[in-house]
Amino acid sequence: MPGEDGLLVRSSRFFDLETPVEYFHTWITPVPRFFVRNHMHEPSALTAADWRLTVAGEVEKPVTFSLAELSRIAPHSVVNTLECAGNGRGLYRPQVPGAQWGKGAVGTARFSGPRLRDVLQRAGIKSSGKHVMFRGLDEVPGKVPPFIRSIPVEKALDSDTLIATHMNGAPLTKHHGFPARALVPGWIGAASCKWLTEIKVLESEFVGNFMSPGYRFPNRPGKPGEAVAPQDTYPVTALNVKSVIASPLDQANLKPGRVFIQGAAWAGQADIVKVEISTDGGSTWNPATLGRDHVHYAWRLWSYIWNAPRGDHRILSRATDSLGRTQPSTPVWNPGGYLYNAVDEVNIYVA
Repeated sequence: MPGEDGLLVRSSRFFDLETPVEYFHTWITPVPRFFVRNHMHEPSALTAADWRLTVAGEVEKPVTFSLAELSRIAPHSVVNTLECAGNGRGLYRPQVPGAQWGKGAVGTARFSGPRLRDVLQRAGIKSSGKHVMFRGLDEVPGKVPPFIRSIPVEKALDSDTLIATHMNGAPLTKHHGFPARALVPGWIGAASCKWLTEIKVLESEFVGNFMSPGYRFPNRPGKPGEAVAPQDTYPVTALNVKSVIASPLDQANLKPGRVFIQGAAWAGQADIVKVEISTDGGSTWNPATLGRDHVHYAWRLWSYIWNAPRGDHRILSRATDSLGRTQPSTPVWNPGGYLYNAVDEVNIYVA
């Protein structure tokens, strides 16, 4: 696809494109290698001159912004690891419906634009305003409900929640939400609505398909494959603790001796404090070296040097965050296939 470099196609209908894990060796993911997640068709005709953003609902004074007017509000930048809630869905057993993502529906970029709270303050939030709703310009096919989600007003007013207009120092591309998108750092990608055109302050959480039954997690673990009632679930918000091995690749054939194991780890609103590596299938664990680049909301690169003997080997990685969470050995199965974060593994042969 033009503008996208070597990504894996998970859906050609709505353009769901996954980043191969071997690209997870840079702290900032280049835009052409950044995954793409669309729920519907991208806007077919959208220009910067014609675009408008309205802010209404539980506000004192509804306002409308052009892109030029929005650009006159002081910008703020956030380096954020953006991950689709369904990243890893294809690894769940039994299989669950939806885009069958592997490990690469995630990337880290520097997003810039006005703070959402600065835009909301122009309208004046009423005391009755408890949730902030986003609607994009996705082109809805047939009777599919529009992609609309909301976030609590406290997260909307956070100083790092943005209306992003730039990504890695350049204007957003069409695949990533041109001309403006919400950026809700540390939370699942679905919270960061693309092609943003309407912000509405609500008295309560938005009621719609992509809030319920979509993007919800069971209140308690259940048996794999069993149904879960919507009322026994809660909205998926912040990301989980997770690590991914970028190299060596699964099923690689290597020579004996020095092997450089590397990857990335992230934890949403928490910080990565430790990554451990096992080269013997989990019998023993050793600390990896964390990369120097380290800011809130962004992943940590890590590396480990191993003197590999001949034979078959199962390499594992697990991360621990500042909340004390550690990747589990097995994922918590759920019917939506969300928040997969089991210990990562690759199997290699050394000869």
